[in-house]
Amino acid sequence: MADKQRCSWANSSPAMQAYHDNEWGRPTYDNHELFERLCMETYQAGLSWATVLNKRAAFHRDFHNYRIEAVAAMTTTEIDAAMQDAAIIRNRRKLEATVNNAQAFLRIVTEFGSFATYFWTFVGAPQQNTWTDYRDAPAQTPTSAALAKDLKKRGFKFLGPVATYAFMQSVGAVNDHELNCAWR
Repeated sequence: MADKQRCSWANSSPAMQAYHDNEWGRPTYDNHELFERLCMETYQAGLSWATVLNKRAAFHRDFHNYRIEAVAAMTTTEIDAAMQDAAIIRNRRKLEATVNNAQAFLRIVTEFGSFATYFWTFVGAPQQNTWTDYRDAPAQTPTSAALAKDLKKRGFKFLGPVATYAFMQSVGAVNDHELNCAWR
């Protein structure tokens, strides 16, 4: 699909193109994928998305391929070891939030049967937006603000309304592909 038009934000690197073409905006109901994408939004806070994507493989290595139970059980020693890995974003608060959020994620799974059930009931059906330019999309919405508030109440960290909206875009709860995008 190299000859097809992508969203304008997705053309800066092969990693961005692959993420756009294969993942971004596709509805997912898989707990493992949902957890990884939540973690990625946690890492992104204050950084570029390209930075997160370029460090994705190293995060997989340091965080047990995002096996939720394994991440939830990570020790301070494992976080200390991750802090020595220059291939990831070495922000202790974000790394600790990853472990904390895995624990909160598992509590939601226990309560709702799956995180997907909780999330998709919360946001409803995928919303189809009609942006001609990605810069027209909002940074947050009332739904992302309400989701962030509920996640915070449930113990999640580093997931405010902007991060939760980006998460919603990532997992296809909102379709913010530009109108001329072939992946729309």
